[in-house]
Amino acid sequence: MKDPDEPIEAPHPRETTAWFGHVQAERALLDAFRSGLFPHAWLIGGPPGVGKATLAYRMARFVLANPDPAAPAVQAARSLAVAADHPVVRRVAAQSHADLLVLERTAGPSGALRTVITVDEVRRTVSFFGSTAGEGGWRVCVVDTADELQYPQASNALLKVLEEPPRRALFLIASHAPGRLLATIRSRCRRLTLRPLGEADVARAVAAALDRAEDDAGIREAARAAEGSAARAITLIGGRTLALRRRAIELLERLPALDPQDLHALGDMLGRAS
Repeated sequence: MKDPDEPIEAPHPRETTAWFGHVQAERALLDAFRSGLFPHAWLIGGPPGVGKATLAYRMARFVLANPDPAAPAVQAARSLAVAADHPVVRRVAAQSHADLLVLERTAGPSGALRTVITVDEVRRTVSFFGSTAGEGGWRVCVVDTADELQYPQASNALLKVLEEPPRRALFLIASHAPGRLLATIRSRCRRLTLRPLGEADVARAVAAALDRAEDDAGIREAARAAEGSAARAITLIGGRTLALRRRAIELLERLPALDPQDLHALGDMLGRAS
């Protein structure tokens, strides 16, 4: 039986096809792609849990499924959505697409997840981009996240391939703190910044991820407390934080000397601290 206090795990971004909010960011990627002047590297920044990796995979799927920017379907597209039953979507979710390389933390010899993306992982880009795309289109590398690159070895290895990108190479690099990355990496990327989601978009994203109704009371409460992060909202639903936050507000509301808005602010603070 599942422990009710055990955090709920959100679906991995490679499996997530639903998309909420960030309309301008999605439009920037789509417009740049079909313009024919598409930057080879994008640095997608923003707080944790707001959809950076989800957007990176969304763009990767679109490019792999629609390699010709001039194709009528691309020119007419209103979003980066690719049908859930498209072969590219299934293969990306199964980590079996030959033209997609993902750089992320992997398990070490003990089986535990490494704390960094190692330089050996990044060096895989050399052979990956050195070969012809399996389907004659693009070769795409998703970095999730650049903040976890082993410093300085892995960062320098990534910089080297960014400096000499082959034709039809695309880097989609997620970062919680782009300002902390090497300036030389930042200078070779087009910047795209995602802001915290609105409460309604958080609720919609969580409902889609967990296959629940948007008006679910727990989802609504988590969305209010999540500070614009869908990932945080999912974690809150599965743990004790929401219950503690609720109890703190109930107790504080018994203190007549405090303004009600201050009481709820204190409740939010206690929720974040827990």
